[in-house]
Amino acid sequence: MKKDGAKLWQGVYPAITTQFREDDSIDFEATGKVIAALVRDGVSGLIMCGTVGENCSLTLKEKAGLMEVAKSAAGGRVPIILGIAEYTAAFAVETAREAARIGMDGLMVMPPMVYSAKQRETLDHYRTIAKATDLPIMVYNNPPIYRTDVTPDMMATLVDVDTIVAFKESSGDTRRFIDMKLMTGDRFVPFCGLDDVVVESVMLGAVGWVSGLSNVFPREGETLFRLAHAGRYAEAKALYEWFMPLLHLDARSDLVQCIKYCEKLVGRGTDRTRAPRLPLDETEKAEIRAIMEKALATRPNLPDVGLLAA
Repeated sequence: MKKDGAKLWQGVYPAITTQFREDDSIDFEATGKVIAALVRDGVSGLIMCGTVGENCSLTLKEKAGLMEVAKSAAGGRVPIILGIAEYTAAFAVETAREAARIGMDGLMVMPPMVYSAKQRETLDHYRTIAKATDLPIMVYNNPPIYRTDVTPDMMATLVDVDTIVAFKESSGDTRRFIDMKLMTGDRFVPFCGLDDVVVESVMLGAVGWVSGLSNVFPREGETLFRLAHAGRYAEAKALYEWFMPLLHLDARSDLVQCIKYCEKLVGRGTDRTRAPRLPLDETEKAEIRAIMEKALATRPNLPDVGLLAA
């Protein structure tokens, strides 16, 4: 089973943006170029069709096409995890089976997206999907955006499910890394899922980071993570201070539009999104443009953390 490989999941996994053409169709070629550039820049893995990838605005056929593009562009150099954010367990199982067929390395699964589910409903959703696939599963918890909270207590009830191997914590409450450790030991691989608490999360045990703004500054993101993971906190703090105004964008409800606009400003993609997400207004663009201009003007020299030369 591929689930054993999940023990090696670590480092920065950008949540890849899906590139669209002006007619609202997916630009698979452009998405492949985005992925190839990130891999060249040294990211540790990829998340396809997550929140930033606009999962809920994509058909299953489109997701399959994106998986194929990612597999080709990555060329086996990094793990690829598919985001699953379906309305029912049946739809999620169908997507999981397609991911297995294409050869994804794992799944990042949201709670059911219909409404704020009860705990037993959320747990049943995860168990149903886990029974239907051998792919390793990362539980994705993001209550600020999606209103359903997968708590450490709930994760503790899933320790018997072999294919659930990791959790991505996006609540912003870094205490949960300690709570999870106390309740479940090393049973689940811990990932930070919110950009502006990444250093704190790594200090408290996170071994991976599903990142939004590392789409824009991948080498800075990977360097920040590696500094924190190595306990080089003085160097990490300096880089964190430079990065923080951008990292805060990941905590906004319009994070997808923000990240894509930043990608456009540095030539790494377009800012086109698919409805229901609409473009940023001019005031919002000006605010983000000012943050980016300052970041680019003060972009630091990066400490050596073992990244290959760009």
